[in-house]
Amino acid sequence: MTTTEWTTDQNGDGQYAEVNGINLYYETIGDGRPLILLHGGLGSGEMFGPVRPALAESHQVIAVDLQGHGRTADIDRPIDVSLMADDIAALIDHLGLDKPDLVGYSLGGGVALYAAAKVPEKVGRLVVASPNLRPDDIYPEMRPQQGQVNAAAAELMKDTPMYQLYQRVAPRPEDFPRLLDKIGALMAQGYDHTEVVRSLQVPTMIVAADADMAPPSHHVEIFKLLDGGLRDGGWMGEGRPKGGHALAILPGLTHYNVFASPLFAAATLAFLDDQAS
Repeated sequence: MTTTEWTTDQNGDGQYAEVNGINLYYETIGDGRPLILLHGGLGSGEMFGPVRPALAESHQVIAVDLQGHGRTADIDRPIDVSLMADDIAALIDHLGLDKPDLVGYSLGGGVALYAAAKVPEKVGRLVVASPNLRPDDIYPEMRPQQGQVNAAAAELMKDTPMYQLYQRVAPRPEDFPRLLDKIGALMAQGYDHTEVVRSLQVPTMIVAADADMAPPSHHVEIFKLLDGGLRDGGWMGEGRPKGGHALAILPGLTHYNVFASPLFAAATLAFLDDQAS
């Protein structure tokens, strides 16, 4: 996948918000109920370039560059989903948004998950794509690769879309090795998001590719924490999960292209619009 596949000719309205001790970059496109879009690790809001126009047909899409990513410069703190969730909560207040929907992929999915859990009164609906509950949920052969994410890998990544995008848009392009160190440290931590998922009070859809970084059974496990996949849904939907939760396994995709797929946009809009009705 090249950086051109991550971008769109329809540029948004790029601005900065000084919130929670960070100068957070975001772009706004479209009109309608607000939707905050949160990218994956080593990416930026431009990762969603192919799907942003579709989302913006019925929503005000606010694509954020998270700490140390894209056009948001890093600050002196770890990259941590809980801390970045506080950034998003502060951004919601800063922009005066009325219960925006949160849509996040991978790292951004974790940030969206924690934001919705921490401040459910500020969030409408939640879409979490390609989440992992625990480090050992991903396929075993992937774990050594994750362990090699550090500053020393910067030279080897020069031909990747992540590196090229960062060099093009970051305020300090020389910080890429620092970003790798911080992302590597985040992935090396032990974590278990089970109770955070179980605590969710907002309608949530879990999305995954059918060939994601973790097997589909893992995402079914997450769905079960949300009262899903435990019984027949019933003729009138009376057996569907309490709370309006949903699960979407998208065919023919992987962890590395699900966020840019029209199927992802279609599933997201179907869930958000159904919940709004």
